[in-house]
Amino acid sequence: MTSESRKPEGRSARLARLRQLTRVPVLIVGGGINGISTFRELALQGVPVVMVEKDDWCQAASGALSRMIHGGLRYLETGEFGLVKEAVQERDRLLKNAPHYVAPLRTTLPIGSRTGGLLNAGKRFLQLSDQPSRRGALVVKTGLTLYDTWSRQFGTMPRHQMHNQQQTQQRWPGFARWVKYSAAYYDAWIAAPERLGFELIEDAERAAPNALALNYLSLEQCDGEKLTLRDRQSGETFTLAAHVVVNATGAWIDQLNGTLSPALPPNKLIGGTKGSHLIIRSPALLQMLDGEMVYYENQEGRVCIMFPWYGNVLVGSTDIRVDNPDVVCEEEEQNYILDSLRFIFPALQVSKEDVLYTFSGVRPLPASEATVNGTISRNHSLILLPPLAGRDFTTLCLVGGKWTTFRSFGEEAADRVLKLLGEKRKVSTVELPIGGGSHFPGAAGRQGWIKQQSSLYALSPLRTAQLLSRYGTRAQAVMAFMQQQPDTLLQAHPEWSQNELRFLIRYEQVETLEDLLIRRTHLAVSGQLTLPLVEEVAALLAQERSWSSQYAKQHVAETLARLAARHGLGRLLTPS
Repeated sequence: MTSESRKPEGRSARLARLRQLTRVPVLIVGGGINGISTFRELALQGVPVVMVEKDDWCQAASGALSRMIHGGLRYLETGEFGLVKEAVQERDRLLKNAPHYVAPLRTTLPIGSRTGGLLNAGKRFLQLSDQPSRRGALVVKTGLTLYDTWSRQFGTMPRHQMHNQQQTQQRWPGFARWVKYSAAYYDAWIAAPERLGFELIEDAERAAPNALALNYLSLEQCDGEKLTLRDRQSGETFTLAAHVVVNATGAWIDQLNGTLSPALPPNKLIGGTKGSHLIIRSPALLQMLDGEMVYYENQEGRVCIMFPWYGNVLVGSTDIRVDNPDVVCEEEEQNYILDSLRFIFPALQVSKEDVLYTFSGVRPLPASEATVNGTISRNHSLILLPPLAGRDFTTLCLVGGKWTTFRSFGEEAADRVLKLLGEKRKVSTVELPIGGGSHFPGAAGRQGWIKQQSSLYALSPLRTAQLLSRYGTRAQAVMAFMQQQPDTLLQAHPEWSQNELRFLIRYEQVETLEDLLIRRTHLAVSGQLTLPLVEEVAALLAQERSWSSQYAKQHVAETLARLAARHGLGRLLTPS
């Protein structure tokens, strides 16, 4: 794929297409991973679907995940076998279809006793108790044996291993003394979830030119038939009608339903919980992890995680019931996460000064009366709201879901929409590669691919390998673009170049500096942001967008304020 084969369609061209529309069969509202998946599924069936997102793609909960692609081992205890089976299947499909971003992750579970948690596990399975407790070796062994059954059926993950106290202490000398045993098994992690989300959109639009996806476009009001959309960049409004509206707004589902049917009494579908994570700099912990994840229970039995992340360590998470979906990681949550970390590694010296980045999102869980948040189902469901007096269109609400199962959830939602439209499925996405995962070289062929592309595009093997890791085989388009004009490395971060960022700005619907720093690159979440780097990238974006110096200066100031408020970057990005 070369840059010549990629026909750039800027925002003005996309808005021009939208102006020509008066009625569409399907309008998807919400550009998180479930909305994107549904968009892709429908577009591939030839449906002229439109998707709008009020902010950027995967900006909210879909960009605040734990970066894990997993089968949900702990859901076995609550009897959600169907969810675990589906998640294991989809995990292994992502390992095959998106190998440029999704990779196996060896995981260790510290265990404090042999028989602990047996009684409570039985009660939780029978729904006689919802209280968390720390699980012993027998409970863990039983769960992992069942987990292996599905993992071996649908993929090639190694079987789990149980380790005694001596083996555990030898591998994990830093573990707390309460750890008596450990278990090791494999799940997976995702290096760039937001990029994968964008690639799904790009794949869909490439295959179906009549499909249209626009970020920074909000649904403002509805008169029962006509829907009014507003471009949040220019303020321009658009009006169109739809046969089906897919409400994929996650934690905002109830709010959007209120906008779609303001005269009707509210029907609460969402009872979200807030999850926050930290990126910390700890060379000692990074060395102890040595490429593995630790999946452990803290003092109160709440499941926590930590694993290497771009040279740092990702640690999480919290699980707090909230009503307002606009959330940030609070100081109390940072303390909670760090205390949980010390519970498993008591000798480790880590403090809030080591926190490089924080992120938080609201899981769009179904409304529930459960007293313990961890027992609320992570499964997904579709709620159909048929046309009625005051609303001429059908609304399909996507409730719940996990990142791991986005493809199957999108497939289910699209099939429901196709039935409403009287259409049939033409294309399956079960084995369809995603973006740069197409023709991605395996371990045996990687050096040959790098050597060939390095020679073709006159780049060093090291730089070519770097681009392959960032974009998969889409690196070919990036490299072709980079050759079109003289390139310069960034002064504040020489591992990136101006033309590489120009490619992202021109081809990937970048509208704000945060889009570039947080979602099209991993610069923010990997803890690499500095004030000089932010200013240098901002100058490049301003040049590409022809911003006035006054607007560019204002945009940088607003971006720095948001990075401080939302991601704890105040002290790191403050001028010295």
